[in-house]
Amino acid sequence: MTDSNDPMAEIRASFFIECEELLEALQDGLEALDDGAGDPETINVVFRAVHSIKGGAGAFGLEALVRFAHRFETVLDEIRAGRMVADADALKLFFQCSDHLSDLVRTSRDAGTLPEDDTAKLLSQLDELLGENGTLSDEEEVEEEIDFQPAVLSFDLDLGDGDDEETINLLPPLSFDEEESPSHSKYEITFKPENELYETGNEPFQILRALNEMGECKVTCKTDQVPDLASLAPENAYLSWFIELSTEVEEAEIAAAFEFVEGLCILDIKKAPENKAEEEDIAETGAVASNPTDELAAPALTETPAPEEVPLAAAPQPEPDTAKEVIAPKKAEQKTPPPAAPAKSVVRVDLDRIERLVNLVGELVINQAMLSQSLESSGLSPHSDAMNGLEEFQRLTRDIQDSVMMIRAQPVKSLFQRMSRIVRESSAAVEKDVRLVTNGEGTEVDKTVIERLADPLTHMIRNAVDHGLETTEARLAAGKPAQGQVKLTAAHRSGRVVIEVADDGAGINRPKVLQIAIDKGLISKDASLSESEIDNLLFLPGFSTASVVSDLSGRGVGMDVVRTAIQALGGRITISSTPGSGTTFSISLPLTLAVLDGMVVQVADETLVLPLNVVIETLTLSNDDVEMVRPGANVVRVRSGFVPLFDLGEELGYRGPINDYEGSVVLLIAHEDESRAALVIDSIQDQRQVVIKGLDDSFYRAPGIAAATILGDGQIALILDTSDIITNAIGSNIPGHGSTLSGATT
Repeated sequence: MTDSNDPMAEIRASFFIECEELLEALQDGLEALDDGAGDPETINVVFRAVHSIKGGAGAFGLEALVRFAHRFETVLDEIRAGRMVADADALKLFFQCSDHLSDLVRTSRDAGTLPEDDTAKLLSQLDELLGENGTLSDEEEVEEEIDFQPAVLSFDLDLGDGDDEETINLLPPLSFDEEESPSHSKYEITFKPENELYETGNEPFQILRALNEMGECKVTCKTDQVPDLASLAPENAYLSWFIELSTEVEEAEIAAAFEFVEGLCILDIKKAPENKAEEEDIAETGAVASNPTDELAAPALTETPAPEEVPLAAAPQPEPDTAKEVIAPKKAEQKTPPPAAPAKSVVRVDLDRIERLVNLVGELVINQAMLSQSLESSGLSPHSDAMNGLEEFQRLTRDIQDSVMMIRAQPVKSLFQRMSRIVRESSAAVEKDVRLVTNGEGTEVDKTVIERLADPLTHMIRNAVDHGLETTEARLAAGKPAQGQVKLTAAHRSGRVVIEVADDGAGINRPKVLQIAIDKGLISKDASLSESEIDNLLFLPGFSTASVVSDLSGRGVGMDVVRTAIQALGGRITISSTPGSGTTFSISLPLTLAVLDGMVVQVADETLVLPLNVVIETLTLSNDDVEMVRPGANVVRVRSGFVPLFDLGEELGYRGPINDYEGSVVLLIAHEDESRAALVIDSIQDQRQVVIKGLDDSFYRAPGIAAATILGDGQIALILDTSDIITNAIGSNIPGHGSTLSGATT
């Protein structure tokens, strides 16, 4: 939490939020390079991400972060300049540097202990990589030692006699002869930032310093636009600069110094006039300092701030944003660049505020249901003004609820990127060559789900690397590629989010799994299990297939913890495995943990709610539609096929089995895997939005019960997990462990 009274603390917090976005862009760029994209723009995206982190870190004095980012940036610049090729070894190191940069950002944010040993190791590796293309130049080594200081600017100016300019000192004075080398060219640069320049986190001082490194530079700051203190608006840009540069570099390289701010400033770069008459003509137009004395006395750039000067970084600026990407201008004579595309406005809000809004929307839904039920029971005409107003109220309530859910929904991309690091670290720990392939990163899930899914997904990824994939030697012997593959996918199916973790390893060794379960006393020796039931043994507490305890797994804790975490989210996890081809773990989660569209049904005088998205059809049965497969197992004919039939009241223990199905109401249920089943109920009462209320941990978690809700009449109704109910209805052949094992797939 930041101090709301400290504007710098808020800006600092915004910087670290921006760093998360930059790190995401860095990861995307590196993955694109790893996939073979070698275009300049992809390389520039990677370079700009590191460069932006370094620039912001320097403004806040985060020296360790600046030092590492600078060295990383130096190597990336070699690739950008075409002097180095990003081969497989280089990319592997870049991924490690990206992970470490992320650690440094988070450690700096939380004021933790910096991993200096890891930093030194990676810096040494970067130097070795750079050494193949020449070591750092002396000039670059000196730059490494610069203690980054915020630029300073004194606003305590005596602007008498109409003076509206002041020369500022930024960098050490330069000594040079009066005679210019014939190869030198003189340029005059007018640079006026727009308000948006500061909103994107850019800093003019960095640009001015870059210009000074190109040659002999004199900077004049124009302050004529600065109002009095009472009228000063912190979000506006008032200062502009006039720069006289004598340099050997080409005009395009000068323009490149402004590549990050194109479209965010007024910029004019042109060659200086060669005769005095032209200079005087320009002076009359105000392009240079209006006071000749100021111009003659204008000192060269210096980095040491004057004692009485105020740090420029303390000047109020809007929070950074990285919504704009810019490219260096191509035409030096372009005085007014075309307007940049408008940045997408983003408001950062604490999650607690959104949670409060979600809770209020939930109460609104409940009150809307209560009002609806009251009006319907009053006997009013469906065409009355009150009923018409109720319909409009219901529509508005749904629109509000959908909008709030969209605020909480976030793509799973950030979660998937974290798993990339888990794969890299896990594969290095067990000395396997593993590649992570992701699909469906744009799939949106409730933010709460994403946060609580990180730990179980980490367990599954590590298990896939450690247990699922064979060693390199075993893969080659089996005719497989030496590099193993873990595939992570996300998609929306049947109103739920399905996330799958698949590997192309050897698959589950079912005889070994069965023997371990028997040896540990988890099942009896004479148990007869199907392949699916054997696979589900992996979810039993205390089960482990590892013969040697490693840093990754094998301590008897893992998949049972995963199952518990998924269940707590109202989800299910299932396994499918093919010997020699690999294993797939599938997680099915609700889209949101707040509100759902439900069907209210009556079963044995109990009111229950089923998620509406799983109901694909309703039927009325006759006895001729039902056929017995074996005692206690029935199927119902649905057009040209048969579907398993289950009595919901019997499965929940509300009543005994029924023998007469004549006139019974049946709900045809569809699962994520496209399988179907039929549930017998007594009647359908309503179809409405219901607010999900989680059950406290002190309640017994009965199979098939996902959560609860409050209906319009104040009655509490249970929300069912139909897949869980049907899985338990199928039962298990494990003596004494039927419900435990059956529940393992829920």
